[in-house]
Amino acid sequence: MLLRDAQGQPIAIRREDYAAPAYWIDTVDLTFDLDPAKTRVLNRMQMRRNPEAPVQPLRLDGDELNLARVLVNGQGASFRMEGDQLVIDGLPDSFELEIFTTCCPIKNTKLMGLFVSEDTFFTQCEAEGFRRITYFLDRPDVMASYTVTLRAAKAAYPVLLSNGNLVEQGELPEGRHFAKWVDPFKKPSYLFALVAGKLVAREQRIKARSGKEHLLQVYVRAGDLDKTEHAMNSLINSVLWDEARFGLPLDLDRFMIVATSDFNMGAMENKGLNIFNTKYVLANQATATDADYSNIESVVGHEYFHNWSGDRVTCRDWFQLSLKEGLTVFRDQEFSQDLCADASARAVKRIEDVRVLRTAQFPEDAGPMAHPVRPDSYIEISNFYTVTIYEKGAEVVRMMQTLVGRKGFEKGITLYFERHDGQAVTCDDFAQAIADANPESELARLLPQFKRWYSQAGTPRLAAHGVYDAQNRSYTLSVVQSCPPTPGQPTKEPFVIPLNIGLLDASGRELPMQLEGEGDVTRGTRTLVLSRAGEQITFVGLDAEPVPSILRGFSAPVILDFEYTDAQLLTLLANDPDPFNRWEAGQRLGLRAALQGIAALATDTTPVLNDAYIDAMRSVLRNPQLDAAFKELVLTLPSETYIAEQLDVVDPQRVHLVREAMRAQLATALFADWQWAYEENHDTGAYSPDPTSSGRRALAGMALNFLCLAARSSGDVVWPGKTLQRFKDAGNMTDRFNALNALVASGHSLAAQALARFHAIFKDEALVIDKWFSLQAGAPDRGGDILPLVKQLMKHPDFSLKNPNRARSVIFSYCSANPGAFHRPDAAGYVFWSERVIELDAINPQVAARLARALDRWSKLAEPYRSAAREAIARVAAKPDLSKDTHEVVTRALAGN
Repeated sequence: MLLRDAQGQPIAIRREDYAAPAYWIDTVDLTFDLDPAKTRVLNRMQMRRNPEAPVQPLRLDGDELNLARVLVNGQGASFRMEGDQLVIDGLPDSFELEIFTTCCPIKNTKLMGLFVSEDTFFTQCEAEGFRRITYFLDRPDVMASYTVTLRAAKAAYPVLLSNGNLVEQGELPEGRHFAKWVDPFKKPSYLFALVAGKLVAREQRIKARSGKEHLLQVYVRAGDLDKTEHAMNSLINSVLWDEARFGLPLDLDRFMIVATSDFNMGAMENKGLNIFNTKYVLANQATATDADYSNIESVVGHEYFHNWSGDRVTCRDWFQLSLKEGLTVFRDQEFSQDLCADASARAVKRIEDVRVLRTAQFPEDAGPMAHPVRPDSYIEISNFYTVTIYEKGAEVVRMMQTLVGRKGFEKGITLYFERHDGQAVTCDDFAQAIADANPESELARLLPQFKRWYSQAGTPRLAAHGVYDAQNRSYTLSVVQSCPPTPGQPTKEPFVIPLNIGLLDASGRELPMQLEGEGDVTRGTRTLVLSRAGEQITFVGLDAEPVPSILRGFSAPVILDFEYTDAQLLTLLANDPDPFNRWEAGQRLGLRAALQGIAALATDTTPVLNDAYIDAMRSVLRNPQLDAAFKELVLTLPSETYIAEQLDVVDPQRVHLVREAMRAQLATALFADWQWAYEENHDTGAYSPDPTSSGRRALAGMALNFLCLAARSSGDVVWPGKTLQRFKDAGNMTDRFNALNALVASGHSLAAQALARFHAIFKDEALVIDKWFSLQAGAPDRGGDILPLVKQLMKHPDFSLKNPNRARSVIFSYCSANPGAFHRPDAAGYVFWSERVIELDAINPQVAARLARALDRWSKLAEPYRSAAREAIARVAAKPDLSKDTHEVVTRALAGN
């Protein structure tokens, strides 16, 4: 039920107002007669009053349902409607409630509840979609046992799936058939799922450590079966890893994944019946890139790991969303790292995860939608499926592991599931279990303070300063922590911050570390635990001033302010044994150059990068000891978004100009080195998405990109010609797409024929055409040429606004991922954004609200961008019938000026 105030504005739901439900549902028996235009749903529930709650009417949630019948214990019952809620008074302490409703899945463009995609029925019930299927206590702390009977025309819907185990199936009159499913585990309504349609499955039987056999199935459309091998292998690896790492076995006879092309999210962990966006299932070497393969492995793992961290133990209320999502992101990150064969590949994965956090979550923490990992209020819960809940939540869990150790964390996970299996619990319950399993740990000692990571929004800053005392042969590191104000939280208390640190000498050798007052000398990385606003740490026994390697492995989600000299950063870049800080040194040098170039009003012909930086990048590129994947990360400049976040006032065009100048300078200054890198890495043999081969393809693709960019200024025709030939001859999508990207990103005239050829080859592959759209909408802007192109792409016969993947591929690629093209001096980008947000809001409010976030940071913009952006946001906010999803985003944006 959407609550509104006297002015008709939506009212926020607050965590402090949580109350246990007045009724419990023990069993749910659902019967579906599936029809696209009119699906009939019979819902029989065994219910009882909660004796610990005040006596009150039963209030069931519903949304866009046609109610036909309400029976209590088989008899007609009086009821009333209050908004979208069905209210029944005078109920006995226990009773059977029967509700009969109909709905229209074919018209469900919101893709929440029961909907139809390409003549197949799917559901999406998280967070509040089940109320669009039947009237229910649609909240995560109501867990019930489900029996589901599906009935449909057999010719049109030969496959009928739901949660749990198939217990009965058979024929019905008039060409219809049925399937009955029973889920042996209690679950909340958001984990309910059904699928019905013409599908085929890849099947694999596996045997668990216990000796029990399980059936794994990946369902897709008939023409896509050849693209499911990697998803199946990822699922098998996930099952094996979770049992080996955490002792958590698969608990069902069968586990199913089903792919759909119309999906708001990436995937959904419905118990035993995961529903996936095709983007995270379908892959073969002709149609999927190395990044696709990696994402599929990660997302399949993520959804499978929810089987325990989300399904067996779920969240008490939606404010606890990170209980399942933060923990499960951490688990899928650990899974992907554990599958890496060597330390370098693990480091690359860690750097990629941190890059997402810093380019997406740090801005969120600094913007109008900033919220704690455990939010205090929301208007629309769908708006809080955010990088804060997921990625920052994962970093909070990672800090717990750092504080208790890997084995200690595994003990804590075991205790957590022993205590809470089958329950709906809170973030506090999880943190308490990890601490209780490790009573001597720093986490246990500092637990109340550590939990500020759940309650305080914002990114903490560490201001660090080092002083060397030659007479006493000591080095004192002073660290002051702070956290800026965020909406509703003007002041912050100190956090518990695990700070990993090492010391190097001027030549780059790791130094032994001895803290003042300690007798032991340690080598390698040391974890310091900060808990006060200001602290000093003194190292002794040092013959010269060290180069500190601070925040190794990105041990906490903080911003580190330390005045490194260029010489110190070059030492770290060349020698730090910690791969993260080695990469970070390169990023700091690149960022420093960018900020100096922006401040100096650099033009596109002004050299931004000094010789020392160019030489350092050449050394990385030529270093035979470094993996190609790591080289590609180091040589990738900080993004325009990340650069902009370091500025108080942002001129997006100046940021774009300077970064493009940096790219052009790297292209020309390292031209011979890029040629060498391409020749060394372009041939990876028979295709395999393993980290080593993927890294070599990534570096070869980067080399092509820079070689084509250099050709733009030199007039060279050789490398663009070679790139076009590479595009034509490529034996896998990664090499083909890297070549296409090199031509498009450099603005070369050969790009047009390559784009046309690409579309002709892959016109029937929806996910590949998404890449085709996205590449063009996200291309570097030259003279304002991208917005007219985006408008043309929206008129392309393959474009559909109703398909979230396709909408994201064009509109989001432009508005959210191409700042140099989006932030136009004439404000046309903002006008386009406002029109698309309003247009999408009428079709799919969840997708519209995500797009609305593209202007979260409008108040940092320089004029004339700032006023024009505010005007565009206000235009959206003024629309009378705006969804609560989009309304919450734009009103918070306007309040954050």
